[in-house]
Amino acid sequence: MALPRSVLLIITGSVAAYKSLELIRLLRAREVVVTAILTKGAAQFITPLAVSALTGTKTYDDLFSLTDEVAMGHIQLSRVAELLLVAPASADIIAKMAGGLADDLATTALLATDKPVIIAPAMNHKMWHHPATQRNLARLQGDGIAIIPPTAGDMACGEHGIGRLAEPAAMVAFLEGTGANKPVSANSLKGKRAVVTSGPTAEAIDPVRYLGNRSSGKQGHAIAMALAAAGAEVTLVSGTVNLADPKGITTIHTGNAEAMLAAVNKALPADIFVGAAAVADWCLAKPSAQKLKKKSNESKLTLELVPTVDILATVARGKKRPGLVIGFAAETEKLLEHARQKRLKKGCDWLLANEVEEGRVFGADDNTVTLITDSVEETWPLASKTDIAGRLVSKIADHFATPRRKGKSA
Repeated sequence: MALPRSVLLIITGSVAAYKSLELIRLLRAREVVVTAILTKGAAQFITPLAVSALTGTKTYDDLFSLTDEVAMGHIQLSRVAELLLVAPASADIIAKMAGGLADDLATTALLATDKPVIIAPAMNHKMWHHPATQRNLARLQGDGIAIIPPTAGDMACGEHGIGRLAEPAAMVAFLEGTGANKPVSANSLKGKRAVVTSGPTAEAIDPVRYLGNRSSGKQGHAIAMALAAAGAEVTLVSGTVNLADPKGITTIHTGNAEAMLAAVNKALPADIFVGAAAVADWCLAKPSAQKLKKKSNESKLTLELVPTVDILATVARGKKRPGLVIGFAAETEKLLEHARQKRLKKGCDWLLANEVEEGRVFGADDNTVTLITDSVEETWPLASKTDIAGRLVSKIADHFATPRRKGKSA
C-alpha cells in the first residue's frame, strides 16, 4: 500500500483530536495534500484555523454552507481525495457509519464516497469493549473499511485500558503499509488464545519478608493489552504489581514462581505464550513459618537458596506447548551473548533481550529491546512500552499470517 497523494481527513469529537494536528504535519512533510472536515464535537477541542494553518487548505465544517456547496460540494469533497481517513473516530461516528446515517458534512461525505475509507478509533475503554461498538466495527470491516486499532494506556478520564488513539507516526506507517509501528488489524489475531506472564514474583523468606526484584509489570501488561486489541483471547498471569487489571482480559494474580507456573498450566493450551514476567531465579529451601527476629548477638544471617521452577522452559518443552513461545531476558552485561544462550537453553522461539540498570527498564515507561529468533536479530530503538508491545504484536500477527515451512519460527 503506497502513501496516498491526497487525503480527506475527518476529525471527530474526542480529546485525542489534538493528535490530528501532528498527523497533518507528518502527512504534509511527505507531500500529501490534506483537506479536513471538522465536526462540531471536534471543534470543541481544536479550531478550524489551527487545522487550516497546517493543511494549507480550507477546513470544512458546515453541510449547508452555500459557498462551500458552490465551490466544493459535499459529493465532490468526498471524491477528489484518494483516501478518507477518520482520525480520531469517536464511538458516535462509528455507530453512524455502521447505520448509514448522514446528518452532517462528515457522515454525508463518508456515505457519498467511492474511495477507500480508514478509521482510527479513540474512546473510553468501556466504550471500546461495549458489544454495540464491537458490532459496529465488525459491520464496518465487513463493508471493507480498514481499522487502525487503538492502543492501551492511561486515558484523559483517568482510567486505563484499550482506547487511546494510535500515535500519528503509527497511522502514517499504516497508510504507507510499512514501518515498525504499523498497527495490526483489530481482528488479526481473532480466534487465537494467548497467555502472558507479567511482573515480578515474590519468594517468601518468612511471613513478612520476601525475595523479589524491581520489575513493574508495565511491559507485560502492555503486551497483554496489545494482544487483546488485535483480537486475541488473553489470559494475563500477573505477579506482585501495582497496576490495574486491564479491562476485557482475564487476569490471574499470583505470588511466587510456583504459583505462577500453576496458573500458566491451568490457562494452557494456547496459541501464544509470552513470558514477560521477571521470575525470581532463587527461593528459600525452607521459608520460616515465623518472622525471623534480629538478635543482638548475630552479625549475619545465612539463607539457603534453591532454584525456582523454570516457567519459560517448562512451557516451551511441555506437552501443551503453544505454537509460538516468546521469552524475555534482562541482562546487565554481554546482552546478546547471554540472550542467545538463554533462547536455546529455554527452547523458546523468540526472545526479547533488554539491558537493565538502576532507573532503566525496570519501573520505567520506556524500553529498548533486541528481538532474537532462529533467523533474525534486530534491535528496536527506545520507545514507550506500549509501542514496544504494539511492535511485538505486529510481528506475532505477521507470523501467524505467513505460511511457514516446518521448523521455521520467524
